[in-house]
Amino acid sequence: MVSLICTLRHHTDEVTCCAFSPSLLATSSGDKTLRVYTTADFSELPFSPLRGHGYGVHCCCFSSCGSFLLSCSTDGSVIVWSAETGEVKATLEHPGRSPLRVCALAPDSSLLLAGACDGTAALWDFRSKTLRRCATVSEASVVACCFSPCAQMFVTGCTRGDLKLWDAYTSLLHAEKDAHDLGVTCCCFAAQFIVNGCCVEFRLASCGQDSQLKIWIVSQREGAACTMKLLQTLTSQTAPVLSCAFSSDGEWVVSGSVDKSVAVYDASLGTVLQTLKQHDSFSQKHRVQWCKSIFPGTAFAPSLMWHHRYVTTVALSPTFPWIATGSMDRSVNVWRIGDEDDSTAAESKETQCQGRKLPGHSGLLLTDWSEDDVQTWLRDEGLVELVSVFKANNIDGPELSQLNKETAAELGIESVGLRGRLLRRIEALKAEQNGSEAPDEFLCPITRELMKDPVIAADGYSYERESIESWIRGKNKTSPMTNLPLQTTLLTPNRSLKMAITRWKSNQELRVAQHLITKAD
Repeated sequence: MVSLICTLRHHTDEVTCCAFSPSLLATSSGDKTLRVYTTADFSELPFSPLRGHGYGVHCCCFSSCGSFLLSCSTDGSVIVWSAETGEVKATLEHPGRSPLRVCALAPDSSLLLAGACDGTAALWDFRSKTLRRCATVSEASVVACCFSPCAQMFVTGCTRGDLKLWDAYTSLLHAEKDAHDLGVTCCCFAAQFIVNGCCVEFRLASCGQDSQLKIWIVSQREGAACTMKLLQTLTSQTAPVLSCAFSSDGEWVVSGSVDKSVAVYDASLGTVLQTLKQHDSFSQKHRVQWCKSIFPGTAFAPSLMWHHRYVTTVALSPTFPWIATGSMDRSVNVWRIGDEDDSTAAESKETQCQGRKLPGHSGLLLTDWSEDDVQTWLRDEGLVELVSVFKANNIDGPELSQLNKETAAELGIESVGLRGRLLRRIEALKAEQNGSEAPDEFLCPITRELMKDPVIAADGYSYERESIESWIRGKNKTSPMTNLPLQTTLLTPNRSLKMAITRWKSNQELRVAQHLITKAD
């Protein structure tokens, strides 16, 4: 069910964290660096490694869109990197310069949270990069934190063993004392949730030094206190559990342990689906060879290298069947979920898109084209004389798709023949890309357009965030679908739907790419 596909051995100190974006894998280490890989073939990107921290990096995470990579360090800073170029976009410092152990970004990228060794949590407005508050949330070091899917709550965990639930203004909503004996090590929310009238239920996973992985139900009811109820205690690992993560669909929860194993559980039943032991199977010969290649001329005790194979971090890709696990042995294992045939087919599709430059444009859906994509398409279609006109009027993909005889005339395209040729080319392009209409559930009920940021409202329906927020701001406190009063204005990101839309768009783009390659041949 889960098989090892590659091992990355580029760090020179323990791997502290792994994180996926839709297309990248990032790893952080005590060697003060981050390394970034493409999930196409897990090769390291040209700008990697990223250097900017003065001490070891404890944690890293991506923004939901994948545009930004964040990291925090013993040096007391959070660095915001461009995931496309590796450029430092911002450096945020803890007010007391306390070492930072963990950081998290809200699902909607509105807030950035970092937990510190002095028991404080610093909360920044991510868009403006301004500090909102730095509050004491524990008497011990804060080593775990995560945001709820709705981005309106966050959880902190400390070395004393407590889990605490806070609102976005750092007001305490609930405290679970001694959630893990000897200390919490990690926590994470599942993307899925249940809306029942005015009550929203989330699933939270936490793990700790007590060798346990726990699943909690966090309930938020409008006008009432938040509650946490223990749902399951999972005990298949025999030593402290250092990291945990849900799969994007919420069906699995994965954990890494000091016993050198990775446990894969059915998140609903709590049953062990598979135990991965490859972090424990690196031969002594390979260990010595690898260590000598990193530190030539240094003698190593094999027994020491053997015991330092604790699994320190686990991460699951939001879009592909990948699991990444990091270890104190400085390695990162990448695993494939599912059958070999399924993955091979997916890789074959990826190769088809990447192996050859597509003629005419980038291969994206028309509505995602930039102005440059439009201008490239015009040149490839023999409409070079229109490039300057389109450039002057800032015509991008969405505007190109809406172009008709009247708007073409308004652009100053006076030649009837040229205008007709342009419109025919546009219709042919739309026909190529619209081989299948988007499923109805991918369309916002308000605008009937493909959703980019779907959220679930209190009526249980999904809407484009901007549309439903505008609806509510317009004093419409009723459901657009049922016309019944909305019990709450709480909006929760629908990550599963967003990923389904992303996959559908990718399939559409692949079909267009294959069609264009066939045409070119």
